[in-house]
Amino acid sequence: MMPKQTTDVDRLVGLRITALRKARGLSQTALGTAVGVTFQQVQKYEKGQNRVGAGRLREIARLLEVPVSAFFEEGDGAAAQEQTEVFGFLRAHGAVDLLRAFATIEDDQMRREVLAIVRSAARLGRKKDPEILDS
Repeated sequence: MMPKQTTDVDRLVGLRITALRKARGLSQTALGTAVGVTFQQVQKYEKGQNRVGAGRLREIARLLEVPVSAFFEEGDGAAAQEQTEVFGFLRAHGAVDLLRAFATIEDDQMRREVLAIVRSAARLGRKKDPEILDS
């Protein structure tokens, strides 16, 4: 019998576990302990090296307070593309920390000003690196 191979879906699930775990501020160790596996096993799930069983995925979803469907692409339309894009952004180093900090700013005017600063920094970065696409 041939060993089971991981698939693109396994890698997608892993990437989304990573993004959602970081968004909740959980370490791999904390998530692993909560679902009864080692942090090394969580690493393998997140890298898509090991498949996550249905029961364990349900438990991870419960801990991260999301529906199980959050780990999968839904549909073929614009909503699925947007969901994939959002998870792609969340994988960027520091993105979850930036979003978490931004969400704590209560003053609407200050939020707009912080957003303007970030957009200015992005424009400056594009001038230095023409490979970066306009948003």
